[in-house]
Amino acid sequence: MERRQPAPDSGQPPGAPGIRTALRLPDFEKVDIRIGVVTDAREFPEARRPAYRLWIDFGPLGVKRASAQVTAYYRPGDLIGRRVVAVVNFPPKQIGPFMSEVLVLGAYNETGEVILLNPDQPVAPGSKIG
Repeated sequence: MERRQPAPDSGQPPGAPGIRTALRLPDFEKVDIRIGVVTDAREFPEARRPAYRLWIDFGPLGVKRASAQVTAYYRPGDLIGRRVVAVVNFPPKQIGPFMSEVLVLGAYNETGEVILLNPDQPVAPGSKIG
């Protein structure tokens, strides 16, 4: 397994203790974080780093696409039906031939691999995180 490179602005690997920059509540309130349900997951061989292409249902917001580097612990079929947490108001980002519309959130483990965040109780697709 390849360990992720240190974050350039902190000098520490992702997930390392410490606060990068103080954030005020009005700034945080601008970030729209929602619950979605993965409806489709496919290999993404064109990606530079191992990743999947995900289609995620956010209820009233519709189905959005995401590229997610979560191949270490998840297989495409295992992701279908899974609830995930994602930022839905970042601008879309072109990743190779795929347009990623949301940022799926996860925590980095000790080897730098992503572990997906998900609610521990059922909540509707599109539910806002706050």
